[in-house]
Amino acid sequence: MPPQHSSDTRTALVVVAHHRSDSLTAHTARRAAAQLEAAGYRVDLLDLHAEGFDPRMNVEDQPDWGNREKTYSDETHRHMRRILDADVVVAVFPVYWQSVPAVLKGWIDRVWNYGFAYGRSKPRLAGKRILWLALAGATADDPVAESMQSVLEANLSDGIAYYCGFSRSAVGLLLDAEERPQRVDAEGNLLVGEAVAGAEREAQYADFDRRARKLVEEFLADGLVAV
Repeated sequence: MPPQHSSDTRTALVVVAHHRSDSLTAHTARRAAAQLEAAGYRVDLLDLHAEGFDPRMNVEDQPDWGNREKTYSDETHRHMRRILDADVVVAVFPVYWQSVPAVLKGWIDRVWNYGFAYGRSKPRLAGKRILWLALAGATADDPVAESMQSVLEANLSDGIAYYCGFSRSAVGLLLDAEERPQRVDAEGNLLVGEAVAGAEREAQYADFDRRARKLVEEFLADGLVAV
């Protein structure tokens, strides 16, 4: 449930989009939530799969371009309220086809709707900030990493967040998320390396956590400077 808070309390909505609670994505979301709490935020943790969110668009939530005051479904309005209550949104998800998973895309489609997130002279989400933490199996030295960052920024920051009036949007791409390194060669062959284990694996995931923590720190610090 979303938190009840006073007007002077900063709130962060942490949205996790993964079907497994034991995934690295869920782990990263929990750590980000703890980090935000330590920074003084009240955290509303939204696990889309655990809460049973249906990402499929339906007639009730389909935008009516002639009526920006359309009343959408009760479920959608509950999620709208959670966004309105948040000063900061942090979305944590695995990268699928250089984009977000269907459940996160459907959440945006149904909740970030016409008349709410866009379609007004004064956007209701103006002034809010969002961090997209994207976990990718690509290795840091994979040439696709640079284009992946660019595609995600264009789609998530330019195409969604700034279009909806957010004052700040940052995409934190977390590479090397797989225990078995993967890359595609020039001929389209998938090359899968040996799985890391033991001390090497512990070091890999410790470095992953460090990089994730740094992205959250930089995002929060940037917000303090902006104020």
